[in-house]
Amino acid sequence: MTESVRRTGDASPEQRMPEWDGDHLDERATADPDGELLGVDPADLADDDLIREMHSLHRTRLDTLRHAADSALANHLRRTAELETEYLARHPGREVDPSRLRDV
Repeated sequence: MTESVRRTGDASPEQRMPEWDGDHLDERATADPDGELLGVDPADLADDDLIREMHSLHRTRLDTLRHAADSALANHLRRTAELETEYLARHPGREVDPSRLRDV
């Protein structure tokens, strides 16, 4: 990945988001070997919590992609994959909007 180009002193994506209130922290969170929080196991989340977590990630996606450190982007990608995989496992027959289908 490329080196971060964010200048020292710039606010992080989380600091720039007024609705960021630390809802990503939870007593059920797991940690990696370095002690960094990785988030709650998606299988342990209620449906409403799973949707809220996905909404939070999607809301911050572009800012994370454009401005966050490589480690933050990697964590964002990993967490998005975990949450979306859990959602699809819970809703394999999800409703598909026909207007969103492409003609082949």
